Amino acid sequence: MPKIEGAKKRLRQEKKRMLRNKIYKSKCKTTSKQALLTAKEKQENSKESLKKAISLLDKAATKGIIHKNQVARRKSRLIKQFNKLMATTSSQ
Repeated sequence: MPKIEGAKKRLRQEKKRMLRNKIYKSKCKTTSKQALLTAKEKQENSKESLKKAISLLDKAATKGIIHKNQVARRKSRLIKQFNKLMATTSSQ
């Protein structure tokens, strides 16, 4: 435990930020998985779920929770998987 007041305050702030970031990262992962699941099941709202996932990822980048390059990579991979799933389900 820190003894200096500034270090104590910094520790309190880090705990709050860590919790907030953890919640947001979890939300991003969940919506990405839901988008892929809806694409796999070929549901009507699959495009909306993809847009929601991309929007959450972009918000995470602007808030500094996830680095912008990592967000770009995640979006690219998500869209690639989504299109692949939509193509396989439509051809069957």
